[in-house]
Amino acid sequence: MHNPTKGKAARAATRNPAEEDPEFQIAPMIDILLVLLVFFMSISSTEVLQSNRAIPLAIAKDAKQPKKAPGQVIVNVSWVPINNNGSIEVDSQKFATASDLVPRLQDELLKNPLTRVLVRVDRSARWAFEREVLKAVGDAGITNVTFAVVDKAGAGSPPPQN
Repeated sequence: MHNPTKGKAARAATRNPAEEDPEFQIAPMIDILLVLLVFFMSISSTEVLQSNRAIPLAIAKDAKQPKKAPGQVIVNVSWVPINNNGSIEVDSQKFATASDLVPRLQDELLKNPLTRVLVRVDRSARWAFEREVLKAVGDAGITNVTFAVVDKAGAGSPPPQN
């Protein structure tokens, strides 16, 4: 007959010895955290560079903080009351007319079908000029449009001059 203790001893001899608990290695963890830190810093600095802080925004007392959207394009519309002229800027690229903006926005829409346009309009801009910008956004095929406003007059923008 077969001896059960002899089989157990043979199996135990061929098994690998029990491993010790693995040590926690901190160096790979720090590497991953640094990569994440650099990634988030670069994304946030890109977002800040797209916004022109010199544009005094319109005031809306019921303004809400927007949700971050992937594929967001920030369109800065500034106005110079002295010569009654406006300018349009996207990612530091200036556009002479609103219709020049259409191909740029169509490219963004091709990259991401959920593209959202955040329009930052100078509060002293004329409605006719703002309407041209909004028409260009519509002509590009973008339906998700948000307006940037401030919730009080002193929120980092000088008061409007009429």
